[in-house]
Order: sequence, then structure tokens, then C-alpha cells
Amino acid sequence: MALGVEGTRVGIWTAAQGHTGCTVVLAPPGSLGAVAIRGGAPGTREAAALGANGNVTQCHAVVLSGGSAFGLATADGVSDWCEAHGIGYDKTVARIPIVGGAIVFDLRHGAERPGRDAGWAACESATEDDPPMGSVGVGAGCTVGKVAGLPYAAKGGQGWAVVRDGGITVGALLAVNPLGDVLDERGDLLAGSSAPPDVGRFPAAALPLPPPILESTVIGCLVTDARMTKHEAVRAADLAHSGIARAVSPAHTTLDGDALFLLCAQRVGASVDLVAHLGALAVAAAIRAAVRAVEGEPALPLP
Repeated sequence: MALGVEGTRVGIWTAAQGHTGCTVVLAPPGSLGAVAIRGGAPGTREAAALGANGNVTQCHAVVLSGGSAFGLATADGVSDWCEAHGIGYDKTVARIPIVGGAIVFDLRHGAERPGRDAGWAACESATEDDPPMGSVGVGAGCTVGKVAGLPYAAKGGQGWAVVRDGGITVGALLAVNPLGDVLDERGDLLAGSSAPPDVGRFPAAALPLPPPILESTVIGCLVTDARMTKHEAVRAADLAHSGIARAVSPAHTTLDGDALFLLCAQRVGASVDLVAHLGALAVAAAIRAAVRAVEGEPALPLP
């Protein structure tokens, strides 16, 4: 069952070159959506509508994509697919899909960029099966541990985890592309910079490469069977960012665009604190699962 919540479907598209891709989460019918952003360099779609000050509550899909700002075009393909399949809210003249989106920076010279067709293809592949992890979909071009520069970085990827307690389920799917290193459950280095000890690291030392090459982020989509109001869902999504801080160091920097969407299937009563707690656990576990899934894979070529 995709992300542990019945009715959730996940689909991926990976470029033939294997250096970028996108992943779509098709929400359970009737889901409420929210988003919270903590990074300083986000690239998103529908963040204002689904954020704390927006009055939009429905969300029909979330797409996570590579390609930097160009990758936001994948949401157009997801929107087209949803409309073609009767998914959206009825405005009499049209059924309008609400598609949240966020992107990671994985651009490489000459590499294919995810666009409208990639978003459609990801929807076509969507199933309720557990999604793959590692260098697939949005995780295909991700890197971690860029605190001393990209030449010392390690591979990131796509990961997911499901946590249950108190009769509530929260699943999280993450694209792991942070500036910082990834830490294991004990706080030890799991994947990160291979720079020698005498090489300076951000933020104590200036980065040796220009920021455009180092733009980074952790983005994700959480799904829960909990019933929540829009205000509660935004609060829970914001607190779930604690999972990033537990698994990534440093987290939420000015060069990261960390963003988490939350889809609530509206089935079981639950407190904000429980959903936020489970969400943070799932986020941290998904980040670690992503880098564990790419262990032993060859490094990505530099841009």
C-alpha cells in the first residue's frame, strides 16, 4: 500500500540518462492539502494556496521534480492527466485539479529536463504499490553533503517510510538533495561530504564553489489518514520538518529550499501533536532510507 494510506498512488518518471526525474503522489479521494516551507531557496507550485494564509483546502496531487525551476512544468502534465481522468473540484465549467509541486536542483550540461510529458508519464505509471527508492524519479539526480563543495558530495535519492501509532498512519516520500550531510539514528555520518578535514565547510567557511552550483533542498509529500483542519494540517506539516533537522546537518540553510506537503485523507480523528510527531519520524526515516538505497552506486558526474 503506497505510503501506508489506502487510496494513495505513487508514480515515477526517470530520464533515460538517469540524471533527473519526477515523482507524483496522487491523493486519496477527498484529501485536504497543506504545505510548509522552511528552506531559504524554495521552488514550489500552489504553496500560497495550500499554505497558512491560503483558503484552498483540496489537493488532488503533489509532484516532486528535478530540473530546478524548469521542473515545475511537470505539474502542468499532472494537471492535464487529472482533468482527463475527472479529478479536480467542480466549478461547473471545468473540473479543476489542485496540484502542489516542488523542485530540486539537479541540472547537468546537456541532460534532459522533466516537463509536462514527464508529469503525465509519472501519473500513467502510478500504482498503490510501494514505490521504489534510490536513484529513481525525483531522486535520480540528487546529491548530499555539499558543505565543502560539489566535488566532495555523495549521492542522494528518493526514499519513503511509514510510521503508525495511536491508530494513525503517516507516510512520507522524500527527495533528498540537501546541502548538508545525512546522519543516522545515532547522529553519526551516514552519507555526506568526503572532503579532507583541512577543507573548510559551510557555514563556518565560505563555500569554494558559487551558490548556483550548490542550490539544494529536501522536498517531500506526507500522507495521513488523519482528519484535520487546514490550520492543523499546516501546523503538522511545519512541525514534520523536525525530521529533516534530525537527519540532515546543517538543515534549512539559505541555500536549501526545504518544503513538505501534507495530504490528509480525513478518516480518523487525531491531534496535531500526534500527526506532527509521526510525520517527523517518517521524514527522518525516509531521508535515511533514500541514501541507504544508493549505497554502492557510482557517483553522479559533475555539472
